[in-house]
Amino acid sequence: MHLIKRLLLLGIAIFLAACGESARMPLPFPTPAQHDLVVLTTPGPLTYISEENGSVSGLEHDLAEAFAQELGVAVKYLVVPPEELATRLTGGDYHIAAAWLSPQPDNAIQATPAIFQTRDILVQREASLPLNKPEQLADKTVHAMAGSRQAANLQALAKTIPGLTIVEVKENDILDLLESLGEGEVNYVAIDESLVDIANQFVPNLRTSLMLSEEQAILWLLGPHPNAELAARASAFAERVQLDGTLARLEDRYFGHVRRLNQADVVKFLGQIETTLPKLRKFFQAAETISGIDWRLIAAVAYHESHWDANATSPTNVRGIMMLTEETADRLKVSNRLDPRESILAGARYINLLKDTLPDEVREPDRTWLALAAYNIGPGHFNAARTIAKQLKADPNAWYEMKRILPLLAKPKYYERLKSGRARGGEAVILVENIRSYYDILVRHEDALPPISARTEGKTGAQGSSPGLKLRR
Repeated sequence: MHLIKRLLLLGIAIFLAACGESARMPLPFPTPAQHDLVVLTTPGPLTYISEENGSVSGLEHDLAEAFAQELGVAVKYLVVPPEELATRLTGGDYHIAAAWLSPQPDNAIQATPAIFQTRDILVQREASLPLNKPEQLADKTVHAMAGSRQAANLQALAKTIPGLTIVEVKENDILDLLESLGEGEVNYVAIDESLVDIANQFVPNLRTSLMLSEEQAILWLLGPHPNAELAARASAFAERVQLDGTLARLEDRYFGHVRRLNQADVVKFLGQIETTLPKLRKFFQAAETISGIDWRLIAAVAYHESHWDANATSPTNVRGIMMLTEETADRLKVSNRLDPRESILAGARYINLLKDTLPDEVREPDRTWLALAAYNIGPGHFNAARTIAKQLKADPNAWYEMKRILPLLAKPKYYERLKSGRARGGEAVILVENIRSYYDILVRHEDALPPISARTEGKTGAQGSSPGLKLRR
């Protein structure tokens, strides 16, 4: 009897040990037929953004998608709140953790080589006295997002700085917290330095002051027991994207436009949103209903063209809120360019016409940015720039490439060989980048137009909550 009992207990122990070993086994290598690439991430402007139209964007999201495409597999995302991430990292239910992460302190979790470099920084209101050294944090209260690297670094600082209080915020997102800072509800916020330019688009009265950390690597974590082949492939991918232009293109997509507007531009635009936009909103929304273009993008184009002045007229007789040429107005059968309703609808239709002239392989958001460049300099000059791009072995279907090519239209070396002649292509680049920033701001502050079915049922739209979402993919 005792022997049977001992054998039974031994069997149970072996079973439990096997279960524990199984739990530590890495996930199978992703394969097209059987296994997706499992990505652990958190919501945020640098990682994973759920868009109003149901799609997803984000710099690290796009990188993960590029890696999955290289593997030939689909992606399954495990999206968790930042405060839960530390616990999930020790589990074995993901292939890569792509959540703007730095190496773990104990190096217990294997990682790829560094993909980005960043630092933590203190942000405060412009009118407040700047802090220049950590000792000045004594008896101060600093807010940070719960579970963030900034919160962890602040907790470490608090051990040596008397009276430093850290408040970890779980609700809303980092942009909401920064808006609270701008409105004087909090005094100091710790953020990732990569967010500074994005934040300045929405909260123009911020200033950066104290560096809270040395430069730190941003990388992908591969879990405590990674699949060896996948770890090698992910590490090779992380190194390669920094050399082949993939990373530069993605950084341009998310950050390339955010340094164009200065503080005065943003303050003026935010004021116009409050005072002038309400009178025009119905015209922009009607144009979306007819054209399918997000009304906030149409409004951003109109603001850049005329600052929402329905009577605007240039020395070359370009007129109206959308600054239409007489030729374009005639083509679109506009009877009065100074009528905001007519002008806005015609401008939206013209953007669609320009998008339709681009090859089918041009994807969004590049398709829209390229069309807006053509809106500024005209289809003839724009097509000439595409010809130059092809001659210089640049991709004429990529906004990242055309930003470099368009200014060449003003150089005799190039325009003297073109039938269309000289053009201010550099101005077209500035126009598009400014419109991108105005659009980001409008998405943050203005509701999306609900689907027609929802409007029919009398429903209201969801508040836009993340910058530049609808055209990210």
